[in-house]
Amino acid sequence: MTSFALLFNAPIAVQIHVAGAVPALLLTPLVLWRARRDRLHRLAGYGWVLAMAVTAISSFWITGFGVVGPFSPIHLLSVLTIFGLVTGVRAAIRKDMRGHRAAMTNMSWGLAAAGLLNFLPGRLTNRIVLDGAGWDGFTAVVVLAVLAGGAVWWMRRATGANHA
Repeated sequence: MTSFALLFNAPIAVQIHVAGAVPALLLTPLVLWRARRDRLHRLAGYGWVLAMAVTAISSFWITGFGVVGPFSPIHLLSVLTIFGLVTGVRAAIRKDMRGHRAAMTNMSWGLAAAGLLNFLPGRLTNRIVLDGAGWDGFTAVVVLAVLAGGAVWWMRRATGANHA
């Protein structure tokens, strides 16, 4: 049974991190696949950038498994995310849509990878969503993610939609 009590009892940095990550995950399909230069795309994009910034910055206070001092390799992803946000927003301001699209798409892949890694056994997301199902639960999530990604790719290819 899913219990959010674990999240509500987690350190505030973890709660802030989740509060940024969930909207970022939910907004990703909208900002990637919405027609460009569209008002909804722009508004959702502002929200996505803010959510990603909150997620990346808050990660520096999550130091439970430090490798180099309090930091782990996942913190490198946060640095790359902040760099990517600046690069992507700058590109949009300069009307460099190719650079904007590349930066935002790359960060979306990073968000997907980080999201999947949160389902590893022992992680809070695994305990909350999968009730601590361990490697079986993680494997199921990865298989579902691959199937969902394949379905989206196939549908976009079949309809002739441009890649985001």
